[in-house]
Amino acid sequence: FSIPWMEVDSVWICVVHYLACLCPPWASVVYHVFMNHVGGEHVYDTLLSLDMFGVCLVNTLGALPIIHITLLCYPAMRQTALLAYILLSAYGIYLATTARTNILRLQAFLWQAGFRFSLFLFRVFGSGAGSPNSLRLFVIMDSLAGAGASSPGLFDNWGNSHQIMHVMVICSIIYLHWGTLEDLAWIKTYQCPAE
Repeated sequence: FSIPWMEVDSVWICVVHYLACLCPPWASVVYHVFMNHVGGEHVYDTLLSLDMFGVCLVNTLGALPIIHITLLCYPAMRQTALLAYILLSAYGIYLATTARTNILRLQAFLWQAGFRFSLFLFRVFGSGAGSPNSLRLFVIMDSLAGAGASSPGLFDNWGNSHQIMHVMVICSIIYLHWGTLEDLAWIKTYQCPAE
């Protein structure tokens, strides 16, 4: 309810951000509710793929507004980066949903993290656009997601790593939301410098 739908020129940013925030929890709930289904390995693998698809969507859709706003003053580069990110993400979704091990699933997301890191560097050291306040939120977002993704199995002697991972991922999505809201508020008043 905090998305400023009527105040944004590019409504698609709000739509993809909304989907990015909702897809992972929805897919994960379906997976966890039905993961003990008696249908066997095929049903379980299908549900796990659905869960991974939700994770892929937050990585893919969540980055699109960041790419758009970071490259706001470079329309040709922005369109190329958006298209490249979408195409590479489609391949990443295929890799993540067909991976047979946790390591291969995590590797499917590494290039997306690298892409977002390059956008961060472009904002900090280049002439990328975006709210200065959103950078901190996006760094926290990726840090929580990375820590959550690497935690399975590490804390099972003191707690449940899988549940810790879920809490970290949900917190990561909250930081994605806050960062995007910062950028959406910032973009209303920003004008690209004249060439």
